[in-house]
Formats: sequence, structure tokens, C-alpha cells
Amino acid sequence: MRGLWRVQPVVGGRFMSTTVVQTAGVMRAADVRALLGDPPPPFLIEEADAAARRAYYHLRHEAFVEHQGLFDNTDLDDHDEDPRTIVLVARTADGTVIGGVRLGPATTGPDIGWWQGGRLVVAGSQSGAPERGRARGTSSASNKLAGVGAALVRAACARAEEAGALRFDATVQLGTQRFFTRLGWETVRPVTVASTPHVLMRWPIGRIARLVAATKSALGPLLQGIGPDGYVGDDGAPVPGSELVAACDAILPAMVERDPEWAGWCSVLVNVNDLAAMGAVPVGLLDALGARDAAAAERVLTGLKRASAAFGVPILGGHTQLGVPAALSVTAFGRTAHPVAGGGGRSGEQVRLTADLGGGWRPGYAGRQWDSTSHRTPDELRTMVTAVGRARPSAAKDVSMAGVVGTLGMLAEASGCAAVLDVAAVPKPGTASMGDWLTCFPGFAMLTTCPIEAGPATSAVCGELTTGQGVVLRWPDGEVTEALAAGVTGMGAA
Repeated sequence: MRGLWRVQPVVGGRFMSTTVVQTAGVMRAADVRALLGDPPPPFLIEEADAAARRAYYHLRHEAFVEHQGLFDNTDLDDHDEDPRTIVLVARTADGTVIGGVRLGPATTGPDIGWWQGGRLVVAGSQSGAPERGRARGTSSASNKLAGVGAALVRAACARAEEAGALRFDATVQLGTQRFFTRLGWETVRPVTVASTPHVLMRWPIGRIARLVAATKSALGPLLQGIGPDGYVGDDGAPVPGSELVAACDAILPAMVERDPEWAGWCSVLVNVNDLAAMGAVPVGLLDALGARDAAAAERVLTGLKRASAAFGVPILGGHTQLGVPAALSVTAFGRTAHPVAGGGGRSGEQVRLTADLGGGWRPGYAGRQWDSTSHRTPDELRTMVTAVGRARPSAAKDVSMAGVVGTLGMLAEASGCAAVLDVAAVPKPGTASMGDWLTCFPGFAMLTTCPIEAGPATSAVCGELTTGQGVVLRWPDGEVTEALAAGVTGMGAA
């Protein structure tokens, strides 16, 4: 993208800093005014319709062709023709477009979560960016005008993250570098656009790190001294003196209350996945269920029994308590003579993701839970959950609460390594954004250090273990961005 994040100031007018961001077109301007009362907000930011796009293109032509002379005849390019490109505009209360910015996927192929923004413009003269005016001590009106550009940039960042972007870049003119820095952007390196010096800048997206912090980072101090040697951080544990592997998972009480049959299904699924990651064939389940009444308990047990039949693992017994808040925990047992540890990887080994891309988002859990298993036949499920046991890789982890990247971080941490994930090589459903896919619960997905044959699941090499700690994302242009700075759990190497 030929970037040009440049804020062109408005001359005159009374624009304060208050803004309303409307990125999805859900709330009408009249609704916003009704909520905020009089006077109406000075400007709204919304996704542009055809007329607003034309007005935005006109502002760009004035700024970048006529005033700045960066382009000879037009600043329009292929990104303006890309139907995935989004234009956000700032409108005054009377509907006049006073600024805009575009954003969208940086690559021409499938959206891999790498987005770029550019062509930021605010209506006015060629006098320069608002932050230059502030640096020279111009009037407070100029400072207020800078709010239009800042609001557009903030809205673009929010919209990119909403779309599942994990990398959001912009090439900015030298005069606007400080402006973007004050908004939280990070400088990457100098670049040249339209024969003019620019700076490549990047908006820090901490989605993966936040997920890991919320789900796994507290485990190290809590779990010191628990678990068998050689299996640090594994979701299952070999039972001493036997070929049994035990696993235990609890389902969030809110999920049990809200979607009891799905909670019952998932209580089996997550335990079978834990056993499968260690190469164990499941042999039995025990459940502990709490419910407000018999009807609620029956709905949970319906899902649990359906999953038990589908995966071919019997419910051996358990405990049921009525008249209590919703709660569900399942313990599973599997058998293998050769348990696969999550911490068996070594620096230099390739990492492969094998994931079932069928199915779709579970209703009510879009972007968070991918249901790839409830429509599969028992034979298909059996092929997938026995794949690690047949291949016996040096290390394997099933992808669960921490998502693909967080789980890769756990495998690397337990192996005493760091990891690199090649984003473009990750097997992904076409209907899921990269940000959602790398941070959701994907149903069935395994990270392994060797190929596995898992029937309907899709498998691809998409990373490697390296020296150090943490996880970085590697992009098609060779850039790497940090996803995790250090180990995920704090448990250390196995």
C-alpha cells in the first residue's frame, strides 16, 4: 500500500474533541444524538457509503495531488478497488464529510490478519498536520481540529482489531510521526513512498498476550510441585505403575447454565483431546455435576452421553448434586505405553498444526468456540483422537483455552525453547478471521513436532522451535512481530 497517513487540518469551524465511533453502521446518527442530548456531537465517525467515499476521495485529491504534489494525477490505487477495503469518514452534524481514512488487508490473497491503514486526510488547506501547529504554538482551535484526525486513527485501530487483525501497519509522513507516536503507535523503520521519506509505524495489538495472561500466566506459582517429572504443563498425567493417563477438566459454570447440552459435549471433548495429545486411547469417564434441578441436570447429561457415544468412551460413574449452582467437571482415563509429553520438543524442530476446519462457530460463541466435532461420525472422531498415538512425535499439545499461539507458547516453554509461527501457513477456516482463529477454542486441533494422519483434519507445517523464550509471528514479507515475550505459565522447562 502506498501509505500516506497524513492529517490535513480543517480551517475554521467549531470542532471539539468529543467523537462517536460508528464502525459497523449499527447505530444511526439520530440515535447517538438522542443518547447524548443537545448540543449534538461535533462529528461522527462511521463506515462510508458510496457518496461519503466520493467525498473522501475528493479530500484526498485536494491534499495529496493538488496541495502536496505527491502524485501527478490521482492518488487512487488498487487498494481503493479492493472490496475488502474499509473507509471510515468523519461527518459533521449536517452530514458533511470532513475527513477519512482507509484500512484493509495488506495482501491480495486470503486475509491472514495483516492489515494496513493509509490515506488519512482531514479537510482544509495545505498548511500541514495539526501536530505541527501545536509544536509552533498556534491557536487552541488548531489543537481542537487535531481531534478529527486522532479520532479517525483510533477508530481505524479499533476496526482493524474487530476484523481480526494481528498486525496493523501504516506508512506515515515524517511530519506526522510524532502525532502517531502520541496515539500509541510504534516506529518500525524509515521507508520511501511516492519518492518522499516516510516512516513505517505499527499499532501494537496485544490480543494474544491478553488471552494468555487471563488464562495461563498465574499457573506457575500455583502449581509448583504438582505433577509427575517430565510432564510439566501437560493436560494429562501418567498414572504411576500403570499404562493409564488421567486428565481432568471443568467447564465454566456460566456455560453450563447458558448452554447445558453443549457444556456436556465439551466436557467429554476437552478431556478426550487432552488424552489424545499424550497419545492415549480413552477408556472411561467420571463426571461430577451440580445443577439447580433435575431438568437442568438432564440437559447437561444429554450432551455428555451424546459425546460419550460419539467418541466411544463410556461414562463409568460420577456424582450428581441437585439444588446447587451449575457446575460440571469430568475426569477421563486413557491408555498408552508411550505417553507423549508436551515438553519433548527441541530447538530446530518444525511445528505442525493439525486442525479440523469443518463446522463453524458455535451459536452464541462466535469468535470464541469453533464446533468442528459435533457433526463428525464416530469413525472420523476416532481417527483424529488416535493420530498422535500412532505418530508418536517428540512433543504434542492440544489447542485449548490459550488458543493456537498460547498453546504453542506452552509447548515451547515446556521444551525449554522459543517458537516462531508462520502466520500465512496456519490452516484456517475461510469464515474465521486470523485473530479469532488463533485465540479461540478450535474443537480439534493439535500442535506436534512431526506429521500426523488425522482423517478429516487439515495439517501443515507452520512454525519451528528456536532458542530463547516466547513466541513471534512471522509474516510473508519477512517481518516478525512479538506475540508472547516469555513463557506462558511460568512453570519452566520439563
